[in-house]
Amino acid sequence: MKNNIRSYLDKQPQVDTSCYIDDMAVVIGDVILHEEVSVWPFAVVRADVNRIEIGARSNIQDHCMLHVSHKTAEKPDGSPLLIGDDVTVGHHVNLHGCQIGNRVLVGINSIVLDDAVIEDEVMIGAGSLVPPRKKLLSGFLYMGSPVQQVRALTEKERAFLRYSARHYVEVMQHHRSGQIK
Repeated sequence: MKNNIRSYLDKQPQVDTSCYIDDMAVVIGDVILHEEVSVWPFAVVRADVNRIEIGARSNIQDHCMLHVSHKTAEKPDGSPLLIGDDVTVGHHVNLHGCQIGNRVLVGINSIVLDDAVIEDEVMIGAGSLVPPRKKLLSGFLYMGSPVQQVRALTEKERAFLRYSARHYVEVMQHHRSGQIK
């Protein structure tokens, strides 16, 4: 096992063989990475006190921090981090114990906090703050701190959500093929 993919207690990351984890990224604990997920330099995916699951073709870009909240008597499931398919998580994003649907773009330097729910086909503008327990409805652009619904997504923007994920799969494949074995 690579040194940057680490178990925590009895939890071992489950990483599909098609994934790309940069040597400068860290994946720890109860993590599931589905097909063609990419985790870029200096990203931290730390599932030590709850679980993290990242769906197919999603990308976690440079300097992202992904973490969770532990289980308690008042909250038996705690706050796991669940990310759907075809999600683009921009540079310097912090995701903490939230749920993100399919075909979502989280803009650079945004923060999404515990128990927030981001439905499918959402764009979150750069530098936004999604507070705890906030629900972002499908089909809209959100921006601000705290985040506010700005407008409906255009068809071109909806198409871009899929394009972005596919593009990162292509970039990931170039990086994988250039690695020294």
